[in-house]
Amino acid sequence: MPRKLGILAGGGPLPVRLIQSCRASGRQFLVAAFEDQTDPETVDGVPHVWVRLGAAGTLLDRLREAGVEDLVFAGHIRRPSLTALSPDARAVALLARAGARALGDDGILSAIIQELEEREGFRVIGPEALLPDDLAPPGVYGAVEPDAAALGDIERGIAAARGIGALDIGQAAVVQQGLVLAVEAIEGTDAMLARCAGLRREGPGGVLVKMKKPGQEARADLPTIGVGTVDAAAAAGLRGIAVEAHGALVIDRPAVARTADAEGIFVIGVSVGVTGGSGDGEG
Repeated sequence: MPRKLGILAGGGPLPVRLIQSCRASGRQFLVAAFEDQTDPETVDGVPHVWVRLGAAGTLLDRLREAGVEDLVFAGHIRRPSLTALSPDARAVALLARAGARALGDDGILSAIIQELEEREGFRVIGPEALLPDDLAPPGVYGAVEPDAAALGDIERGIAAARGIGALDIGQAAVVQQGLVLAVEAIEGTDAMLARCAGLRREGPGGVLVKMKKPGQEARADLPTIGVGTVDAAAAAGLRGIAVEAHGALVIDRPAVARTADAEGIFVIGVSVGVTGGSGDGEG
């Protein structure tokens, strides 16, 4: 029998997708919902506990009381200031041990995973292990394909996204006609796209590119898109989205493809080589 799963739920569609997977397989689960972070609708009618983001001790105690053995990180967490976080004693100890790694999102998540496994005895698994069908394959997902100019913007976007990713800043960039309109920082992808709407130039629209950070801890914070991302990209006047094949999650790919077709934009999974360039999308 599968071990009981704790879903550490942020915002977005990924936590709901994992809940659906657990229900379909009969796996027992508990959702840890974070105040001011998790969408309340996510935990409607499912086993869950609400905890404050900085209350690490309470969270760990509740997980153990429920018999949780495996953990999965799911969804976006808006990173608060240290004052707003108000960490309890266990969170303070974790941050102290994390040291300089806590400066970026991947650094802090790597430190948390190490703490959960080595000190607390949980096993942390990646969402792609539970949702293999949602891992982005290479190729175009709908009927609309990128033209040569869009492919050039994708190449430029890969370089920009991997550049900020190497600094543990963000995972996404928007490029239009070879110009980098925006890169993702603490605000997240949706806010970045909303900002791009006012930066759009005349002519063919830009492209959103989402890439895994170089050397990223793969069990947390994989780049993720869903129907909402497609809607936001279309509203910003973009003409396409590119994600890293085998390095990103596409939640409900058939629905993403249908929505992209309806909006007249493309969605593509691109293979990224060691030099940072993309493959032909067919690999």
